[in-house]
Amino acid sequence: MTALVDEHPHLGVECVLRELSIAAPTYYRWRRAEREPCERVRRDVELAEQMKEIHADLGGIYGSPRVHAVLKREGVPRGP
Repeated sequence: MTALVDEHPHLGVECVLRELSIAAPTYYRWRRAEREPCERVRRDVELAEQMKEIHADLGGIYGSPRVHAVLKREGVPRGP
C-alpha cells in the first residue's frame, strides 16, 4: 500500500484509499505508527535483539528454553 502511494504520488493518497476502500484516518494512523512505534513495539524489538545475542553467545545451538532461562536469570522482563 505504502509503495503504491510512494511510487505514484500523482495519484494522490485519497484517490488510492477510495479505490481500496480504506478510511483516510486508518491510513494516516498506520503511517504514524511506522514512524513512531509504541512502547510495546520498541520493547519487543529490544527483547528480540537480546534473544539473538544470547542465542549467539550460547553457540547458536540451544533453543528457546535456554534463552528463556538466561533472560530469567538476568531479570529481563518478558511476557507470560
